[in-house]
Amino acid sequence: MKRRLGISLYPDHSDLKADQEYLKLAKKYGFTRIFMSMLEVSEGEEVVVAKFKNLIHFAKDLGYETILDVVPGIFDDLGISYDDMTFFHELGADGIRLDAGFDGNKEAMLTYNPQEVIIELNMSNDVAYLDNILTYQANKPFLYGCHNFYPQEGTALPYDFFEKCSLRFKQQGIRTAAFVTSQVAEIGPWDINDGLPTLEMHRHLPIEVATKHLFATGLIDDVIIGNAYASEAELAAMANVNRYQAKFTIEFVKGINPVEKEIVLNEQHFRRGDITEQVVRSTQVRKKYSQVANTPHDNDQEFQPGDVVIGNDGFGKYKNELQIVLVPHKDSRKNKVGQIAKEELILLPFIKPWSKYLFSV
Repeated sequence: MKRRLGISLYPDHSDLKADQEYLKLAKKYGFTRIFMSMLEVSEGEEVVVAKFKNLIHFAKDLGYETILDVVPGIFDDLGISYDDMTFFHELGADGIRLDAGFDGNKEAMLTYNPQEVIIELNMSNDVAYLDNILTYQANKPFLYGCHNFYPQEGTALPYDFFEKCSLRFKQQGIRTAAFVTSQVAEIGPWDINDGLPTLEMHRHLPIEVATKHLFATGLIDDVIIGNAYASEAELAAMANVNRYQAKFTIEFVKGINPVEKEIVLNEQHFRRGDITEQVVRSTQVRKKYSQVANTPHDNDQEFQPGDVVIGNDGFGKYKNELQIVLVPHKDSRKNKVGQIAKEELILLPFIKPWSKYLFSV
């Protein structure tokens, strides 16, 4: 399943032209999905329909998929029914996110709506909700899952709970989504906005690091910025994230030599299948560079987790093998060439046997 980047829009709290400019900017950086909040209807049906229809069709012309976040009150206010997706189809929406749950049978039936509007479920509950829906033979291609976001500091999900919730969907082959937060955006659905992440550990992280982390888990297909408007620098940083393998940001030591820099940056690394607790070993590079000299340097210290080391001339057949340190140790046969950026150490647990990974500066 191809992975995507998304943004969020809040038409009840923003300006149409500003939203359109944001859509164009995000499109420039490869964003293709929209979470659009439709939690309030305070201006009358005609005004609401015109506002959302114009914005959704503008986005559609740019190639976006739009999922509308709706609450039960909207259906009453607009005089529409969960049993008829015509209203949302005519707005141009590709799907709706159900805020309320039913009995499983109803959700399953909704996935067969003739307008082929996607039905998105709340993922942030570790209950058998999805299993119940699938028992009623839901139409899987039109069933998505999306985590909540959490505007209040300290209220977002802990990682272990997030993992359990996400596995329920991922193991069934359902497309999944979660939110990261911009550090500069100020618009959200409520008057409290301490950021809008799914995971509490992401609340104050750079947006690209949180994005790397969600993709590294293997549990999330679509990463969406929860608040609006992210800066262009943030959009660009997210766009630069490798969606399919970890790409660590490395800070080189001053003494690194040209061959070491080439090994780090120009090779496809993978973790050896018979893993060790002490280091992540990239062993194929030593064969390619077996005849290239590598003078010892930065080799008399205790290496720390996240340090990147390469075997020097004193390491025999292991010369020019690249390793990422997991457990502190000393070994003068290894040169420290750099260290992974501190905030990206959260990616290391996802480097499993045979995992592929890269480095960048």
